[in-house]
Amino acid sequence: MNLKNILTFLITVLFGLQSYASYILIPMDAETQANHLKAYGVTYWTLERELKVNWLLNYRGGSFLLPDADIIQRECQIRGVSFEVISDAKAAQILEDISSPSMNQEAVVLEKAPKIAVYTPYGKQPWDDAVTMVLTYAEIPYETIYDEEVLKDELVLYDWLHLHHEDFTGQYGKFYRSYRSAAWYIQEKKDAEALAKRLGYSKVSDAKLAVALKIRNYVAGGGFMFAMCSATDSFDIALSAENLDICEPMFDGDGSDPGYQNKVDFSKTFAFKDFLLEQSPNVYEFSSIDMTRKRRIPKTTDYFSLMEYSAKWDPIPTMLTQNHTALVKGFMGQTTSFTRDQIKSNVLVMGENRTNGEAKYIHGIKGKGFFTFYGGHDPEDYTHRVGDPKTELDLHPTSPGYRLILNNVLFPAAKKKKQKT
Repeated sequence: MNLKNILTFLITVLFGLQSYASYILIPMDAETQANHLKAYGVTYWTLERELKVNWLLNYRGGSFLLPDADIIQRECQIRGVSFEVISDAKAAQILEDISSPSMNQEAVVLEKAPKIAVYTPYGKQPWDDAVTMVLTYAEIPYETIYDEEVLKDELVLYDWLHLHHEDFTGQYGKFYRSYRSAAWYIQEKKDAEALAKRLGYSKVSDAKLAVALKIRNYVAGGGFMFAMCSATDSFDIALSAENLDICEPMFDGDGSDPGYQNKVDFSKTFAFKDFLLEQSPNVYEFSSIDMTRKRRIPKTTDYFSLMEYSAKWDPIPTMLTQNHTALVKGFMGQTTSFTRDQIKSNVLVMGENRTNGEAKYIHGIKGKGFFTFYGGHDPEDYTHRVGDPKTELDLHPTSPGYRLILNNVLFPAAKKKKQKT
């Protein structure tokens, strides 16, 4: 065999091998994936290298189809993520099956790693918040910002924003009754007042409203916002109470506006309507939106169900509900879940406990952007309290509750379909 024939043979073999094993399938079902959470990290890592990924909605728990490369295989192995190397023909067959009108499945192309910002107070540790904790565990990079950066219009630098469990009403989390003498509460109050003054506001509530309005504009302009726990309802309450003083003297030094409940403007909120504000400073609650004090569910039976959507006609909620189970363990928080009849009709309830009449996981559109609200503090810590140790996610690598957070992280990476005219 001459040199030309040898080279032709080698090229044919190499091409054949490439065609035979040209994709990596990261399965996301319960049976075969060892670490669902880090699988999102591998997917994000691949997007960072400007490689496109197919998100296979409703296929084996929302699997990912990646181009085959040794470095991606090694990354999966290093992170403990289960994967399968499949031929080009096998990948084509999967995509063809998914495209069938009879299948409630869809392949969504992920194009670009979204730049992530976490709105969080200075000095907070990653384990103070479920989102920063799972981003750290999944090895997905993020930057932290707070009031100063938001008011400087730096949100435009980011594709996705998470709101740490913040109190946007200026009432310091309604911790007054239980913790007003605690050193940490006193210090956080002083720090918040000093920051508000430095930013040019006489009250913390005024500074927080200004921040909430900037975030509102960010979403309306096309941003993606995700919030958990008290950042959900307190954000909407702050918007509804614009130009109203709803804070008692122990919070801002002067009295609240008389009859402020009747002056609340529900048209300004993202998700909630017809709620009653909790006016007592001694009650650890913001409003009737939250179900924490209303619910009577034993921990052993506390679950919420994920809704099923048409993958081809409703790809967005389908993306946000991808999981290896439709039944997810409940978990508590200052805002545990949302009163069903106080959610606006144009907001999707993607996860709910029907027997208790509560919504856990909701999504909506605001202007050109999107928001998702997720009730509760930590999906793997049922009743997280101040001072409790952090959750070790190595013990929960397949957590369905945490998967919902990471679905939202990848959501902005999806290729935008052109609107039909």
